[in-house]
Formats: sequence, structure tokens, C-alpha cells
Amino acid sequence: MNKMIRRASVFSLLLVLSLLVRATWVQFYEGEALADNKKNRRNVMETYANPLGDIVVAGEAVTGSERTTGSDLAYKRTYRDGSLYSAVTGYTSQVYGATQLEGIYQDVLDGSDSRLKNPREAITGERAGPGDVVTTIDPAVQKAATESLGGKKGAAVAMDPQSGRILGMVSTPSYDPSRISGSTDGDAWKKLTGDEDKPMVNRALRQPLPPGSTFKLVVAAAALEEGLYDSVDERTDSPDPYTAPGTTTPVTNENRSAPCEDATLRTALQYSCNTVFGKLAVDLGQDKVAAMAEKFGFNDEEQDVPVRASESSYPSGMDKPQTALSGIGQFEVTATPLQIAMVSAALANGGELVAPDMVDRVTDSGGDALENHDDPDTTRVVSERNAEQLQSAMETVVDKGTGSNARIPGMTVGGKTGTAQHGERNENTPYAWFTSYATNSDGEQVAVAVIIEDSDAARTEVSGNGLAAPVAEAMMRAALD
Repeated sequence: MNKMIRRASVFSLLLVLSLLVRATWVQFYEGEALADNKKNRRNVMETYANPLGDIVVAGEAVTGSERTTGSDLAYKRTYRDGSLYSAVTGYTSQVYGATQLEGIYQDVLDGSDSRLKNPREAITGERAGPGDVVTTIDPAVQKAATESLGGKKGAAVAMDPQSGRILGMVSTPSYDPSRISGSTDGDAWKKLTGDEDKPMVNRALRQPLPPGSTFKLVVAAAALEEGLYDSVDERTDSPDPYTAPGTTTPVTNENRSAPCEDATLRTALQYSCNTVFGKLAVDLGQDKVAAMAEKFGFNDEEQDVPVRASESSYPSGMDKPQTALSGIGQFEVTATPLQIAMVSAALANGGELVAPDMVDRVTDSGGDALENHDDPDTTRVVSERNAEQLQSAMETVVDKGTGSNARIPGMTVGGKTGTAQHGERNENTPYAWFTSYATNSDGEQVAVAVIIEDSDAARTEVSGNGLAAPVAEAMMRAALD
């Protein structure tokens, strides 16, 4: 009997030890994984147990939190002027997650970031008060872009060339993130994700397209930096039409009467001469054009502002006819509006590119900075002399050439138009581009890029000057007036 009791006692003790070992294993080894599991409802409940921190524009929150009813999630996200700022904020949803700044700084905004914890909270594991994200966005620029784009499908970016601060970022058509912030928004989600116009895609950052003639600024910069020509007023060796080696199909100019034969770089930019820049790309060779494009930011897979932008691409492995097409921003060259704004910004800033950013600082619940974004990286792209040369040529484009709709009285404005083919044989409506910079009497600057993907204009009326330049003009005026 005693033997049976001892065996039962030992067996019971082993069971208890097994339970203790298992409990210890779960608590100390599997606990973190279980806590972070997306299916753990307690995480979502804790995230929305209290109001979230805010995304701030010009000193005012454009986000908020609203008490819910009939749900175990106590609060949900709200947005002020949601469709105006959606390209900046993104969305945070109780069901569908978070994007853009809402996603990148989710831990700060819900209070789970370890940097927010005081010593007591660090010991107890208690969630801290949420922090805020303070943006660089200028509401006047944001509104000007939105109103000017109107019902057109497109995007626009404005940035300060001297600081890299992004002043405006708009993508149209837009959407109101409030429509999908709760837990019963399935119908709205299906409608938005099924919309063929893709309102939830941030076209300013996430949709690279052929940049057309705006890319001619990059080729002109390469020609000057490589010493192919010493000045924008030196005549080039450029036949009109131009037939690239290895092909019988000539490159022609949109304006057949433009003075493009042997034109200077200034004249070639003024009249947007395809023949000049197609030949320049071949004369330079794709490697030198690529090197210049990469200085401006092309082929960068990690362009963060701090939202990750899609890579703008200058291809490799091209033959000479393809290289000629790349010189006019076609073939497989692609760019986001952010990237094209960076080109104008670097030239306006004397040849130095300041890394763009739309966050000024990240703060804790008391307003103390967790991150300060006041020391951006700066890269020398072209010499100051060559930047000044290209500024002068861009100003000629606006004063006397194809960019007349960007003129602003009392300001110095330089720009470049672009019309890019759309479709295998250009059967679709072309893309209309415009990129520019403006300087006011106080020396303040802004650089802008605008793309119009689609509008109500007839195909023959689609042009960078006609469709995109007025948007840029409104944004520059709003930034500097």
C-alpha cells in the first residue's frame, strides 16, 4: 500500500513539475510571440482602449479618436479633412491595419513604443500615454494642390529645396480614412479597394510612371557635368530629325517648326527638343546618364520620407535606340512625382539635394521630442555653376517657352514640361507632367512636381503646360505668398 502511495505521489509530483515547466515555458519563451500574434484579440482591445495620439499639421491635429458603442474596442480613429490629408496620414483601421504615417508610427500613436514609458511603466509593463507625429505639411499648399487637381487623376508634391521639408503631398482621387477606421466598414472597404481609379494608392509616392520630357533636366545635367558641353548656350551637334545608330526610325520633335537642329541646351529645353536629348543620351552613354540619374535619387530602393516611396528607375542593358528613348524619359524610365520634385529641388538649391521628409518631429505625450528630423542628409548632385546654368535655362522655359502657365508675378520661376506616352503604341491618353521651382523676394524657395494621369481634356489638348503647370503655379504661390 505504501509503495502504491509513493508511486502515486511521485507521479503527481511529476505532473505538477510538468505543469510548472510548461507554464514557465509559455510565460518566458512563448509569451512574447503569443502577445504579438495578430489573432490575439487582447492586443487590438488594448490598442483601442484609449484615445490614440495624433498626426499634426501646422500646429493642429488632423486626426482624433471617438468613443464607440456596442464594441469591445473602446475608441476608433477619426480624421479631420480626411480626404485632404489621406496621402500624408494614411489610415488606421480596427480591422484592416494601418498605412503611411499611421502605420510607421503606430507604436508611438497607440502608446506601446518603449521610448514613451517612464520608469514605473517600464517596470510594470503598463502602456504609456500616446505620442504625436508633427508633420512638415503646409495646409495652404495642400489645399491649393487639391483644389487645382480637382476631378483629375494625378498627384503633386511640393518641397523646400533648402531644408527638404515636404510642404504638400496630394493624390487624386482621394478617400476619407474615417470610412474604414471602425470594425463594421466592410462595404466601404470593398468599394474603395474595388474602385478602378484606385483612390487608396498614393500616386505621389507609390506609382512611378514614364516622366517624359521632365527627364531631360537629368540628361542636360549629365551633359554639363561630363563636359560634353560647357554652357547651356553652346550649340550642340544635333540633327533634326535624329536617327539613333542601329535603327531606321527617326526621333522627331512634337513641334516640327521648333529650332531644334544643333540647338543649345537652353533652346532645347525651351522647345523640349526630343532630337537633342535623344542624341545626348547616346553620346553620353547609358552609364553616365544612369550615374547622374542615381545622384538625383533614381534606382534607390530605400527612399523613405519616412513613408517608403516606390523606386524610380533608370534601366540598364539598353541598346543605342533604347538609350535614345531613355534620354527623353521614355522606354523603361519611370519616376514618381516625389522623384521629379527632387530633381527641381536639387537644381534650385545650387546643385545640392537635401533628403525630403514630411515629418518634423515625433513627441511623447508631454510634447518632448523622441525624434527630431532637423538634420537631413545632403548630397552634391551637380556643381553650383552647372546648377545656375540649368536654373537659367528652366527660367527661359517659363518666361519664353512651354511653361508659361507657371509664371508668378514678382517671383523667379523655372520649370520643365513633359508629356509621356501611355500604352504600348501610345494608344491611351498621354501623361502630362510639370516640374518647377520658385523663389520669392525674400529668397524663400519651393520645388514642385505634378502629374496628370487622366482628365476630361481631349487627347490633342493634353500637355504639361496646359494641365499640370497651373497646379504647380497654385502650389508655389500658396507656399511663397
